[in-house]
Amino acid sequence: CSFSMAKFTAKEKIVAVQCYLNGTEGYKCLASQFGIEQKTFHYWIRKYKYHEEKAFEDDYTSYTTEFKLGVLNYINDQGTSIRETAAIFNLSTPTVLLSWIKKMNLGGLDALESKKKGRPSMKKDIKTQPKQVPVAGSTEALQAEIQRLRMENEYLKKLNALVQNKEKSPKKTK
Repeated sequence: CSFSMAKFTAKEKIVAVQCYLNGTEGYKCLASQFGIEQKTFHYWIRKYKYHEEKAFEDDYTSYTTEFKLGVLNYINDQGTSIRETAAIFNLSTPTVLLSWIKKMNLGGLDALESKKKGRPSMKKDIKTQPKQVPVAGSTEALQAEIQRLRMENEYLKKLNALVQNKEKSPKKTK
């Protein structure tokens, strides 16, 4: 069990984690042998314990706003650490979760929405039709209203929890 690279394939990650789980050496020693940062290797081990080989399948995923809010609510409800929560939800890195927390704190629910990356297309789409607003009282309009109210409710719950946590915090600024 020994190799050294800057970037690791899913298979190499699995081999490294299995060396730890099946061996007698600690993760610090193995991380050194493999040339992996200790905290990164420890995170791989956590992810593997929750998801086995699937933990390393996709490194990039676009997450929905609802998923992000669900993860943030999980931390709030369960009191799990950033690293543990990221492993439970199979996020690529814990820093992804940190960025969601920062965005939520600074910009609220709207800040969690995924933005398209890259430059916008220069083509003008002639065939685009204006977005049709559902007729008031229709099923679509009612479902849209329910969804909007649910998101607003989740936002207010999160805001309330953050305010309560801030009040409980021993490090109050004067």
